[in-house]
Formats: sequence, C-alpha cells, structure tokens
Amino acid sequence: MVDRAPLGMALAEDETLSLGEQAFRRLRAAIVQGALPAGRKISERGLAASFGISAQPVREALRRLEADGMVVTLPRSGTVVAEVGPGQLGELGRIRAALEGVAAALAAERLDAAGLARFGALLHRMADGTAARDSAALDAANEEFHALIHQAAGNAFLTRSLSSLRAYDHLGQHRAVGSTPRDLPKALAEHKGIVAALKRRDAALAEARMRAHVLRSLVTNGVLAAPTRKSR
Repeated sequence: MVDRAPLGMALAEDETLSLGEQAFRRLRAAIVQGALPAGRKISERGLAASFGISAQPVREALRRLEADGMVVTLPRSGTVVAEVGPGQLGELGRIRAALEGVAAALAAERLDAAGLARFGALLHRMADGTAARDSAALDAANEEFHALIHQAAGNAFLTRSLSSLRAYDHLGQHRAVGSTPRDLPKALAEHKGIVAALKRRDAALAEARMRAHVLRSLVTNGVLAAPTRKSR
C-alpha cells in the first residue's frame, strides 16, 4: 500500500488537466523528490483511494510511468518504483542534451519577433535572479526558458520526449549537491549565448550552445563526470 502523506490531497477534475494527467504528475513528482523511493511497491487500489478517484486514471498514470522507466512490473511483486542508478541517469542526461540541442536548432529556424522578445524579458529576470543569488527564481526562469524553446520548436514528439527526460534530470538534481553561487554567472552567460544564436537564426550554433549548456549543468549537478583532457 502506498502511503498517503507523500502524495498530498485528493485529486479533482479541472478544466485543464484530466485526472489521469494529475495522477501522473503527482506520482512522478513523488518519485523525483524521493517520497516514493526505489523498490517501493505501488498499489493501484491504494492510490485510487488516496487520490479519491477511480482505478482507471491511476492505471493510465502507471502505464505512462512504466513507459518512461520510472516504475516496473515484476512477477509476483506487482508494480514497484524502478531503481535508476547514476550510470543510467548519466546516459539519459546525454540523450536530453542532444534533444535539447535539436529543439534549440528548430527554435532558431521558427521563432518570430514576439518569441524573441519573450526571451529578452526572461534574460532580464535571470540577470536579476543571478545578482540576488535567488535560486528559486532562477529555477523557475530556467524551466520557462526551456519551455519557450520547446514551444518554438513546434514538434510534439520532441516535446513529449524532453518532458520525460527532464523528470530524470530533476531526479539527478535532487540526489546531487547542486549548483553553487559561483556557477550562476556561468549559467547566465550560457543562456545569453543561446539567445544570441536564436536572434541570428543560426540553428547550428544554437544547437551547439544548448547542448554544451545542458552537459555543463549535468556535470555541475554531479550527474555526469567532468570530461578529462586528452594528453597530446
């Protein structure tokens, strides 16, 4: 049986998210934040009771989580939270870096003037957050930055793939020490460089800069090891 406390209040139908989508997001957040640790058995009936909904939306959420590799169904054990080790997190991070680069390339080709203006306003917020060392504001701005890139890329399959991969990125960040204040100016400079490439409509440069930015952040958060320099 799944504990009720980590999952919060009962779900309620609203105008924007189905019950299945709400259950999926709630469960994914609980796994990422460690409220549902690896190996924890998940009861479909228990979740339905906890959320105050029928079993069908829970079944839908668990199918999506299994497709994303966050839960597994084991013989004689039922559904349990999957174990995601450091090696797998690193591999998934490298895949995400590549796909984020593709999204940036597509965005460079498709962004209009209004979209570019939104990036300009967002950079101002990032600069303010960096000066204030406001990590919460910077985390929110970073999420918005990538969301704008994905929106501008205009590819639904790419967006869905990146949404699943970013959950693993958050899992890696939750386990790691994370960025220090000294890393913040570097991240701001990288974001500015990506936006500069977008403004130039330089798809190749936007892709390269985005990929380098994501890989650097993964190293900073301890998900990937720092690259070793080859001796000449």
